[in-house]
Amino acid sequence: MRNDSRSLTPEAQAALRMRTIHAIRGGMRRGKAAETFQVTTQAIRNWYRKFEKGGWDALTGKPRGRPKTGGLLKGWQAARICQMIRDRVPDQLRMPFVLWTADAVRELISRKYGVKVSTRTVQRYLKAWGFTPQKPVRQAYERNPKAVERWLKKEYPDLVKRAKAENASIFWGDEMGVRSDHQAGRFYSPKGKTPIRQGTGKRLSANMLSIISNRGKMAFMVFTGKFRSKVLLSFLSRVIRHVKRKVILIVDSHPVHKSKETGKWLEAHEDQIEIVFLPAYSPELNPDEMLNQDVKANAVGRHKPRTQMEMTH
Repeated sequence: MRNDSRSLTPEAQAALRMRTIHAIRGGMRRGKAAETFQVTTQAIRNWYRKFEKGGWDALTGKPRGRPKTGGLLKGWQAARICQMIRDRVPDQLRMPFVLWTADAVRELISRKYGVKVSTRTVQRYLKAWGFTPQKPVRQAYERNPKAVERWLKKEYPDLVKRAKAENASIFWGDEMGVRSDHQAGRFYSPKGKTPIRQGTGKRLSANMLSIISNRGKMAFMVFTGKFRSKVLLSFLSRVIRHVKRKVILIVDSHPVHKSKETGKWLEAHEDQIEIVFLPAYSPELNPDEMLNQDVKANAVGRHKPRTQMEMTH
């Protein structure tokens, strides 16, 4: 005799389905499971198919379609949700998410107004509200927002005015290291078969110093070994020979940029070059970072060097 599971409460039906599938996954044959739980083998096949497509949640027996409770957000509710997303991050609202995702917004809507909507509906909401999925930019905890704001609104505009008055050129500078095993980009391949890209087993490495102006003029120097004051000063000596007018070079606060040796050299060449420092932990303010990324992604990441000579040339 078989049980008619339809006579059970929704909660009991879900429990029966989950117990049955759990037993089968534990090694019980479907025929034995049908006998043990007094259900048909056809029902078990249907349940297992649902489980394979949607996991355990597919066995809970939740009704399909738009939830009956809640409905759509009202205009003023949507405006409030948008404001919260712009002004806060989830953990500030004691939610178990780091950044805003469709699931995080769905939970926020449910908590705030008791409106139950699907993830797909939330995605449509976000698109209509002007939100797009984006890769987050890493930002250090030590970053000082007030210092960054002061730099953008006061210090840099003043620097531009001074450079114009002194007939000087503003450049942005940075240093980076690259390795031959750096991988950039993604590639199409049959599902379940990871693409293989051959390259040398040696770990080749090189470093690069570069400067770039707001108009795209650039200069660089490739070197091996550690970044020391001697290397920086060799590069700066080339820069002042290359650029015919005074150079105002904007860089981060790397110890080499602030070393005694660097300071003495700059004093001796103050009519030709000076260094200005960015706010601490603010690499996104430096456009030379984009040049570094392009080198890693295209010059090295997509064209694998085989020798040290290829790495540095």
